[in-house]
Amino acid sequence: MDGVVKVTNNKPNVTRYSRKIGRMGNSLGVSLPKGLAARLDVTQGDEIEFIENDRGEVVLKKARQGQLPDNVRPEVLEAFFDVFEEDEGILEDLRDR
Repeated sequence: MDGVVKVTNNKPNVTRYSRKIGRMGNSLGVSLPKGLAARLDVTQGDEIEFIENDRGEVVLKKARQGQLPDNVRPEVLEAFFDVFEEDEGILEDLRDR
């Protein structure tokens, strides 16, 4: 993704962000502008929810974080997910054997 952000303020209290969709592995992804990430209070590893209303509009919200058990450190869990994403094809191949 090239990081281009278009921000327009054509209505009071409304900010529009425009981003290009890029490929992320076998999926499509969109990066969040720094200002929007700050407003959502999200950082790398956080989850966001996409909520579609009855008018077809999509709202982004930070997903509520569940509590990890005391014996699980967040950095270990994040490292696990990073490895899983990188080696997903290998793990699927092992599962199918």
